[in-house]
Amino acid sequence: RRYDSGRDGYIDLMELKLMMEKLGAPQTHLGLKNMIKEVDEDFDGKLSFREFLLIFHKAAAGELEEDSGLLTLAKLAEIDVSIEGVKGAKNFFEAKVQALSSASKFEAEIKAEQDERKREEEERKHRRAAFRELKSAFTQ
Repeated sequence: RRYDSGRDGYIDLMELKLMMEKLGAPQTHLGLKNMIKEVDEDFDGKLSFREFLLIFHKAAAGELEEDSGLLTLAKLAEIDVSIEGVKGAKNFFEAKVQALSSASKFEAEIKAEQDERKREEEERKHRRAAFRELKSAFTQ
């Protein structure tokens, strides 16, 4: 919410750029586009809250490349108690626990959506092959 300046519930390219700059890890335009592309489940070019949580899920699972901007973002989500103080750390960890519990709720939904997309793609390929086969019968 802090970086969603459009208040539309999404982080777009420019909002991600601003967020990474404020976090002290500026990225190139291409780097930002790749960051979004890596977790953009619905291919709308922006990050929903669920897709944002997917960054941390992938980081925890070791699925992000070492030089990835997303890995940098996930690492920046850590907190130094000596700087923030105990109350700041408490708020951070409470938010982190809430985000992780939300992530586990969405994990099954994300997996189901991915499986559905794969099934649809396989079905589309099968229909195309069947069409080509019928087409070849008419062209001979």
